Order: sequence, then C-alpha cells, then structure tokens
Amino acid sequence: MSNQNEIANAIRFLSVDAVQKANSGHPGMPLGMADIATVLWREFLHHNPNNPRWLNRDRFILSNGHGSMLLYSLLHLTGYDLSIDDLKSFRQLHSKTPGHPEFGYTSGVETTTGPLGQGLANAVGMALAEKILASQFNKPKFNIVDHYTYVFVGDGCLMEGISHEAASFAGTQGLGKLIVLWDNNSISIDGDTSGWFTEDIAKRFQAYNWHVVSDVDGHNPDAISKAIKEAQAVNDKPTMICCKTIIGFGAPHKSNSSDCHGSPLGEPEVAAMRANLKWKYGPFEIPKEIYLAWDAKEKGQENEALWQKQFDLYQNQYPELAQEFLRRINNELPKNWLEESQKYIEQTAIKAESIATRQSSQKALNAYCPMLPEMLGGSADLTGSNLTAWSGSKDVTKDDATGNYLRYGVREFGMFAIMNGFSLYGGFIPYGGTFLIFSSYGHSAIRMAALMKQRVIYVFSHDSIGLGEDGPTHQPVEQLAMLRATPNLSVWRPCDAAETAIAWQYAITRKDGPTALSLTRQKVAAQSYDAQSLANIKRGGYILVDAEGGAPECILIATGSEVDLACKIAANLNGKGQKIRVVSMPSQDVFDMQDDDYKSAVLPKMVINRIAIEAASSQSWYKYVGLSGKIIGLDRYGESAPDKILFEFFGFSEQNGAKLVLEQ
Repeated sequence: MSNQNEIANAIRFLSVDAVQKANSGHPGMPLGMADIATVLWREFLHHNPNNPRWLNRDRFILSNGHGSMLLYSLLHLTGYDLSIDDLKSFRQLHSKTPGHPEFGYTSGVETTTGPLGQGLANAVGMALAEKILASQFNKPKFNIVDHYTYVFVGDGCLMEGISHEAASFAGTQGLGKLIVLWDNNSISIDGDTSGWFTEDIAKRFQAYNWHVVSDVDGHNPDAISKAIKEAQAVNDKPTMICCKTIIGFGAPHKSNSSDCHGSPLGEPEVAAMRANLKWKYGPFEIPKEIYLAWDAKEKGQENEALWQKQFDLYQNQYPELAQEFLRRINNELPKNWLEESQKYIEQTAIKAESIATRQSSQKALNAYCPMLPEMLGGSADLTGSNLTAWSGSKDVTKDDATGNYLRYGVREFGMFAIMNGFSLYGGFIPYGGTFLIFSSYGHSAIRMAALMKQRVIYVFSHDSIGLGEDGPTHQPVEQLAMLRATPNLSVWRPCDAAETAIAWQYAITRKDGPTALSLTRQKVAAQSYDAQSLANIKRGGYILVDAEGGAPECILIATGSEVDLACKIAANLNGKGQKIRVVSMPSQDVFDMQDDDYKSAVLPKMVINRIAIEAASSQSWYKYVGLSGKIIGLDRYGESAPDKILFEFFGFSEQNGAKLVLEQ
C-alpha cells in the first residue's frame, strides 16, 4: 500500500506532465491542492465512477477551474471514463480534457468553470437544490436526497464580486451541506496578493453566517480530515475551510511564486521536482498499487446500490411520489403539458387583453406553473416589477425549503449563476427576473448557461424607453443586441399576451439552452390572429398583417411594443392604396432556424423596401432589412420623461414611420 504522499503525488505528476506536454496550462494549483483533494476524494466524497450521474452523489465543483488538471487527474485515477491518453491530449482540439472543465465534455465534470467565482455560485444553487428537493420528496426513514456539495475555490474566486453575492445568499439560506475549501496560497497572476487582497476571509464569511474553520494546514492530511469532519457536523450553515497551501508545492525553484501559476514548469524544473519528491516514475506513469489505492469504482457501486435499495422501498411505499421524483430528475415535462399549454395560448389569443407583457408573463405563469411543480422562480429584489411571483408562489427560506420562489435580493449576477446550479442539478426549471438593463450585470453567467446548454429562463422586464421617467440609466439600448449575439441563447420580445404565452411555452419546452424574455412595463395593444398566424408565432417571425392584391411594396418588421405601431402605420397606408406587410418577429434566432421556403415567404427577396422598428440598438436588424432598408431604432442613450413623449421624441410615431415608407 502506497503512503499518503505518493498517492497525492500521483495527482501532482499527472498534472505537471500534462501541462508540460501541452506546453500550456496552470500547474501551480494542482500541486498546491493535491493533498486536500486526496483527503476529500478518498475519505469523504460519495460518488460512483461507473455512473457519474447517480442522483445522490456528492457534488464536487472546481471553481478555480484553471487548475483543471487537478480534476482530470482525480477523475482518471478514481476510475471515470478518462484514459491516460485523454490526459496526454490536455488542451487539444476535441479532447475530453479542455483547458477549463466543461460540462458535457468530460465524464464527472459537474459544471463548466473558469470565470472565477461562478463555480462557487453554481455550487450554492446545487446545495440549495438539494435542500429544496429533499424537503419536497424525503419522508421519515427515506432520505432519498441526502448528500454534500463540496467546492474548491482560490484567491481569485474570492476576489470576484460574485463570490460576495453567492456566499451572502448561501449564509442567509443556511445551506448546511455546502462545504467550501479555500486554496489560500496568497499568489495570483500578478504575484503576492498582499498588495491587493488583504481582507480577513474568516471574519468575512462569519459575517455571512458561515461556519469557518481557520488556519488549516493544506498539506497535513490529518488536519484536512479533521476540518471536513467539523464541517459535516454543522447542519444549519455552510462551512468555509481556510487551507493554507503552497502554490506549486514540490517544485523546488518555482513554488510559492506566480512563476508556476499559469505556465508550464519547464523540463528542468519537472526533473528537479521528481527528484525533490522522490517520484521515480516517468511521465504519465502511475504504478499499479497507486491506481488500486485511488480506484473508487467498487466503493461507488456499493454506495449507489445501498441508495437504490432504499429508493426501491420508497417507491413501494410512495409510488406516485417516486414517479413524480423520477420525472423531474429526468427533466421530463408532464405528458399533458403541450396540450394544456396550447389551450391556454388559444384562449389568450381570443381574449385579447391590452396589458403590459410583464403582466401577460405573470398570467402565463399562473396558467403553467400549477402543471409544473419543478418551476423555481425568483427575482433580484424586483418581484413586484418583474411580476415573477404567481398565485401559488411560496418563498424558500432557511427554515422552510418546501417553497418554489426565491428572494435573491439585489444580486443579479449571483442569481443567474445560482440558477445555472439549479438547472445542472436537475429536477427544476429555474426562472429569475430583473430589469433588461441589468442583464449586463450578469451576462457572464447567461453566457455560461448558453455554453452548457442549460434550460434557464430570464424574465427581463422594463425593456425599452417605455419605462419612462427613470431615464437613461435604466433604459436598455444595447442589451437586446448583446443577448442576441450570445450563441445558443434564445431571445424573445413578444408584442402581446398571445406571443408572451408562446414565448413561455417555448422557453419551458426547450431543453438545450436558456431563453430570455424581454417584456414591457407599459400596456401594449392586443393583436388579432387567425389560426395560421397564431400557429406561426412559434416560428419566431410571421406575417401579422398583409396588404391585399399581390406582393407587398414595403415590409415593416417589428417586435414588442413597436408591433402595434407598425400595424397602425400599415393600416393608414394600406387604406390609401399602398401595399404594406407587417411582420412580427418576437424571436430572431427562432426565425433564423426556419427553412428557407418559410423565411422567403415571410420576407420575399424581391421586396427590398423594408423597415425594422424596435426601440433598441439597430445592430441586429441589418441582416433583415439589408443595405437598402431602414431602421427606426435607438442608437443613443435615452432621456427621462413619460413614455409617450419619449417614443414621439425618438421617432417611434405613425407620422415618422409613414414618412420613411413613402421615402423608400
């Protein structure tokens, strides 16, 4: 049996050898955290390499994802589907070992990390998901949801502002099964952090209502083990374990400096490190006895089998609850979901209410959420403005996690990243609201949801100058263009209640990425639909109004509150003998996915006279209007005034629209 040092050194040398072969990477953190990882993974972590998606596994999050070779080494050594050849392909095209851990690429990776601090926030979402799901499904003698969430964080993670948002929220929620281990090595890319990172982390986390284990020697296995046991004994608050480590541990000339943070050690230093740590094996060579010491497949299989035996008994005693549990965990919608949601859409189109689309959104929630107990909503301190609460909303609190609604406080970035954690965990469809302008605060987390193909729904209200007197600080201009430019993010800006209901249906049904809903503060007119136009809303863009008597002479393309303006312009001009078509395009990305025949039918190529109308940046509209077309948009910041005055001032008027049509 190999000793503890040799077992930990297997991580160290797999890491430095992979970085050296790639001539790229971050060796310092894996060297410094190898002892902590060894204790956690061999003594505490409940997981099953044979089934990486086993529900009741402990979650392990590497928030300081630049040290990805630490995780890849752990996955390889413990028996996941990650071969030694995969490690040799570190940072190479299409390998299972990309530069930063990516969810969906590598077996055993729970979330994509790299943007510092977001992994910690994802973990808060996962730990809270565990708490909520347990409160909803566990029964006396049946703790079918019962595990820990462990997180490795570095100095950089704790410098990022999102760490404050997420940690504060976690403390308020009393997440007793969240355990964070801080790699306190006092080194970042610029060098010794004493010049820019000097707060007392222990006091900071105590102030967040965390349990803190201070001054743990990160290279002493007994001290690490004792700290984790202490953390597990605290069940009413999360724990921060402050581990003092040496970055680049074992590298005799480059340890404890930024030289080993983000660059290969170099062949001479790797050789010197082998001698220093008495590692007598060659690159990527791990002796059989060390593999045996690490192998977690048999123990993992036993752990899952014990859980499965308990779940079988649970299933016999609570068959309906067990069936619902499995449906949610497998991210399956109820069988009647599409049929019932379609009925609501048709009723909404007939009722034709002229209300703000944020109100239409709340009505859709009231219709859909009773069918979907997995809906987990919230708002960043704007519930009454975003209208994200519905009649069955119940707050999740520290003392009662049975609810379905979260008051995130003024923490947009934290909210978005925590929602990613919910989605990754499974069993929930998270949605959260703020003003569209503040999507910029948390765009990095939105981007991560899109990158990871997670079903997360953003409710962005107050989506234009229509919010009025709050002025340019709160009036979004570039946000829609930014969101539309984000790959795999579906963006919807509905014009009325019917389009809003369909946008929600789309967002809930979609399983391969997030959706952003852009909603008005002000009332909008309800449009009239026939069966065909109502059905075509789902195609992202469709003919809402058409002129009689042949091909259109001009096409008006609009979204949101500007659709009614386009309809009024068309009605006026069509009444005077013009041939004007109105195309409502609530979702550019969905329209772009349609077949060429459909897109050509909606926007015939021979009709080059086109005008796009949207109270936002014109940037995303040129591909539809072309160089010959025009855009009534907003390419400057707004003003503070009532909404009707602002729309008139910025050219969103029937008179200006008609003038542009006639000038075409």
